[in-house]
Amino acid sequence: MVDLENIKSVYLIGIGGIGMSALARYFLNRSLRVGGYDRTATKLTDELAGEGCAIHFAEDISLIDEIFKEPRHTLVIYTPAVPAEHKELEFFRQSGFQIAKRSEVLGSIAHNTRTAAIAGTHGKTTVSSMLAHILFQSGTRCNAFVGGIMKNYGSNVILSPQSEITVVEADEFDQSFLQLTPSVAIITSCDPDHLDIYKDYSSLTAAFNRFAGQITEGGSLLLNERITGKIKPGSRLKTYTYSLQGKTDFHAEKITVEGKKQFFDLVYPGNRLNSIELNMPGTVNIENAVAAIAGAWMLGTDPEEAGRALASYMGVRRRFDIRLETPAVNYIDDYAHHPEEIRAFIRTVREMLPGKMITGIFQPHLYSRTRDLADGFAESLGDLDELILLDIYPAREKPLPGVTSSIIFDRVMMTSKQRCSMDNLITVLSKHHYEVVVTMGAGDIERTVEPLEKLLSEKVHRS
Repeated sequence: MVDLENIKSVYLIGIGGIGMSALARYFLNRSLRVGGYDRTATKLTDELAGEGCAIHFAEDISLIDEIFKEPRHTLVIYTPAVPAEHKELEFFRQSGFQIAKRSEVLGSIAHNTRTAAIAGTHGKTTVSSMLAHILFQSGTRCNAFVGGIMKNYGSNVILSPQSEITVVEADEFDQSFLQLTPSVAIITSCDPDHLDIYKDYSSLTAAFNRFAGQITEGGSLLLNERITGKIKPGSRLKTYTYSLQGKTDFHAEKITVEGKKQFFDLVYPGNRLNSIELNMPGTVNIENAVAAIAGAWMLGTDPEEAGRALASYMGVRRRFDIRLETPAVNYIDDYAHHPEEIRAFIRTVREMLPGKMITGIFQPHLYSRTRDLADGFAESLGDLDELILLDIYPAREKPLPGVTSSIIFDRVMMTSKQRCSMDNLITVLSKHHYEVVVTMGAGDIERTVEPLEKLLSEKVHRS
């Protein structure tokens, strides 16, 4: 367990990451001194600096503020994406600091409260943000650590004094979720991913089963019906299932759509809740909402209160994020970086904008994921009408021989496709008219979102 009681300052190596920045905000809220390093400045690091974090962007020990160089009272946090030879990390190791991974610190924070952990290879950010919003709006004192910026709060954290519950997005990367011992857990999906860590799919499913095995005695587990055969929770837990529509413990019925709003009835054990309002398009988000309300129910929230709270949920940045909506052109941005996420995202766009031509811009994330899932990417991207494929965003990886975005490009079965560099993207897009543009990816494609929104808006005004 990480010692969080005797620290006065916290230094985060990779502070601009979505998970690390949430921890930075948590410790700022505790009135600790917080600083850190990241490779590049982003909107998020700008926000953190404005909130009081001391941040620099060069790997240089001399740039570390002296207040973070006291080993007795400084906690150093890093992520697995930070290379072992990082100069600052080496300095702290050699100088006797308390050093911990992000997942270890998150596990320690959650340890003294009732924890609700949402896991899954996709869908966990939306479900965890919905659940956190429902609890907070229903009057439950909760902390929440979410893998995206919640639009309702302009943050990736919700922090409440004397929190009773901690909502945690449980990340399977590097087996991070095994640092958690939740009393309530939701598993949304278990598709092949992170095979650079797990080597094969059976090892990934084994890790998810170990995660389920760490739920406290008498706790509750909610499983998406599609993975009930993959997770074996045992008899010591209360296990429930959910789905969009079907014979599960929690499911939706009587779905209706009014513009971007959706309404549905929720069937749950022994009862029914009528006409729940969700201000997000796509049946996949109704399924996510079913999971979130089920999670709140397992934590003791009245379903009617949960339904009322859900109506004010505004979503998460980069999760079906509608950036431009006009009769001439629509632009939607999404974090989708796995074949199943891409497939669900494109399906939702078509549900919302039937008959429109969809131009998709995709940036693959990680060499290993591109190599391992190339066929799946090609198949899901084939659901577009037109594809613009960017180069691979390497994140924590070094290049792999022969692995480029071309191994996806060559497999995509469509004629209207092209490869493009990030630097040339806006120039390429400026030359044509589009009906629907979507951007997808977990890398630095987000830095194109505002320029692209501006370009498309200007085109509309000129036409």
